[in-house]
Amino acid sequence: MMRSLWIAASGMAGQQFNIDTISNNLANVNTAGYKRSRADFQDLLYQTIRVAGTPATTGAQVPTGIQIGHGVRQVATQKIFTQGAFKQTDNPFDLVIEGDGFFQVLLPDGTIAYTRDGAFKKDSQGRLVTSDGFLLEPEIIIPPGAADISVAADGTVTVIFNDQERPQNIGRIELARFVNPAGLRSWGRNLYLPSAGSGEAIVGTPGLDGLGSLAQGFVEMSNVQVVEEMVNMIISQRAYESNSKAIQASDDMLQTANNLRR
Repeated sequence: MMRSLWIAASGMAGQQFNIDTISNNLANVNTAGYKRSRADFQDLLYQTIRVAGTPATTGAQVPTGIQIGHGVRQVATQKIFTQGAFKQTDNPFDLVIEGDGFFQVLLPDGTIAYTRDGAFKKDSQGRLVTSDGFLLEPEIIIPPGAADISVAADGTVTVIFNDQERPQNIGRIELARFVNPAGLRSWGRNLYLPSAGSGEAIVGTPGLDGLGSLAQGFVEMSNVQVVEEMVNMIISQRAYESNSKAIQASDDMLQTANNLRR
């Protein structure tokens, strides 16, 4: 059996994986806080037929060897954590991080998840929550009767009541960062979970120790560039077609060999 059939088949499978990654990016082009993924590939093992440097004659060596590759495989889908565009909403509960960092979210099982999606809401108890009702950590409770809510760049949350003139401090939003954010595990719902690859979360005050500052009344949009994804899709599609042509060529060669007669 010709090895080119399996080589081209691995190429088609790899390009299908690439298209799957691109389509997920395009599907989330309007998802707040979404970070695009990139498919990474490696070539497979090589069969060495002749080693470079093998003696050819007395005092002479073979300058180049003979190696035949066996295709490609997908090895990673890397999240690209570049800053997305900001969309002004004037909603006091919408927050963006200008720079590095993640909001902390408390899951029902007590686990802390992390997100760049700052489109928070207020639940029936006045607590800031995500669209799925997960609590912002540390907990921020907006007291009843608060007329004006303000979030400073350092995460300090203050409110003003109708019968008061001076703002009242009700808490501070903290951010977390990771040594290797690309190692975070995507959980869905715009949330990430830490892994051994990401390292432990480093929690701190916004604007300090490498963490970004907060801005109120904005939402961070996806960092997906539609034009770039469309170009990548075209390249992947053409590579898929080229690999299918290689399979067809190998099949034609086998057919020619099978048709030989004495």
